Amino acid sequence: MREVNLKHFTFALLVTILVWSSTYQSCNARRGKHWRHSRTTSDSLYKKKYKNHGNSYNHRGGGYKSKSPPKPPVKGYTPVVPPPSYDDDNPTISSTTFNVLQFGAKGDGNTDDTKAFEAAWVAACKVEASTVLVPPNYVFLVGPISFSGPYCRQNIVFQLDGTIIAPTSWKAWGSGLFQWILFSKLNGISVRGKGIIDGRGSLWWKESSQLDESINDESLLVVPITNTTTDKNNSQAVTSSDLYGKMPSIKPTALRFYGSFNATVTGITIQNSPQCHLKFDNCVGVEVFNMNVTSPGNSLNTDGIHLQNSKDVVIHSTNLACGDDCVSVQTGCSNIYIHNVNCGPGHGISIGGLGKDNTKACVSNITVRDVMMHNTTNGVRIKTWQGGSGSVQGVLFSNIQVSEVEFPIVIDQYYCDKRICKNQTSAVALSGINYEKIRGTYTIKPVHFACSDSLPCEGVTLTNIKLEPQQERYRMFNPFCWQTFGELNTPSLPPIDCLQIGKPSSNRIQSDHDSC
Repeated sequence: MREVNLKHFTFALLVTILVWSSTYQSCNARRGKHWRHSRTTSDSLYKKKYKNHGNSYNHRGGGYKSKSPPKPPVKGYTPVVPPPSYDDDNPTISSTTFNVLQFGAKGDGNTDDTKAFEAAWVAACKVEASTVLVPPNYVFLVGPISFSGPYCRQNIVFQLDGTIIAPTSWKAWGSGLFQWILFSKLNGISVRGKGIIDGRGSLWWKESSQLDESINDESLLVVPITNTTTDKNNSQAVTSSDLYGKMPSIKPTALRFYGSFNATVTGITIQNSPQCHLKFDNCVGVEVFNMNVTSPGNSLNTDGIHLQNSKDVVIHSTNLACGDDCVSVQTGCSNIYIHNVNCGPGHGISIGGLGKDNTKACVSNITVRDVMMHNTTNGVRIKTWQGGSGSVQGVLFSNIQVSEVEFPIVIDQYYCDKRICKNQTSAVALSGINYEKIRGTYTIKPVHFACSDSLPCEGVTLTNIKLEPQQERYRMFNPFCWQTFGELNTPSLPPIDCLQIGKPSSNRIQSDHDSC
């Protein structure tokens, strides 16, 4: 019986061993090849996933390229890349901003940085709505330079937060140039910032004081009470100069825009220009605001803003101190709106001189209002040369506050900037000239209207004029009118009895050649 039980036990044990052996081999077989394949696939997917993730990050901009697969990110973490931006207080360079320092500019005030500025401009021209950055806390010496199209993209910003200075060596100017910094044939150009353009023009003014024989025609009326001769413009006159004759006779404008559309200038300061500070020539769609022009009152021919052959122009919220007209409106200008401007020192706001050398001049739709003038030669003025043709029409001077102004209201059709000018019969026709709310103090003469004998001024209207003398150094003159016709809508102070009411009885009819 024991023998039978032993056989059964042995048999059961043998069966158990065989079954266990079979199961073990089967498990190893399943884990072998297939397990190794699964592990390889998992590694490949892992590498592919994070390699793609790295490429995606680079594509979004600013990401780095790693030579080895990055570690898997922490769950829920997304890399944050700050967007490129720029503001005046915290500039950040972006792919559309071209800093002149990155193109080799030194900004030490001695090194010529002209080529660096040119290179930055060329790079910016290729990018729509790009910015050329002139950073703060640097002084850049830049020679005559042109930023031009027409192959530039639109809406380029010239962000000026540093200081740009002009060369003072006559060698940099050659035989003479009409401008120092030129923006030409651009669509959507903006010069903005908190920076300074310094023309360092005192050398030019000193030489001009020795070479220029022209005189200001109104200065003949300035008669000191003491009958002694004084020269108000002599504080910077030079009796001798080692630079005499070296600077070219053609004095450059500091900043000029030519043949451009939608041009904006804001925030900057232009100072000490050799000649005009800011000029727009053949431009359409101009806005100038929140900017400053500053030069001494005895700096010759330094107009603040000069407009020529330009239309749709707005100038506002601006301070203009210079040695010539604060704003000069020349031939070919129309739809000009000037308001909220401070002027002085300077020669006031002028239309003209027009018609020089028997040329034709056309100016229309000019509005000047809400302006303060202090210590200027003129207030609001229209000046034309004898022998010219064309017309000035549709002009409004409104709410002009004058303080210590020599001649607050002027029309001068006998303008002459030399000692002798030839008398001629033809003239630029003036009509529709309106003056309203012009008040303050004058030092020589409140109103001076000198119109053409052959072509009198028509439609000159005066409303709410109150000008009082300020007794200081000069003799006072009464209002003067010659061949001036129009209306006196309200009593004026002083009385302007010389204005002829109505229209002239006879007037030369302009030919087609004369009309605009």
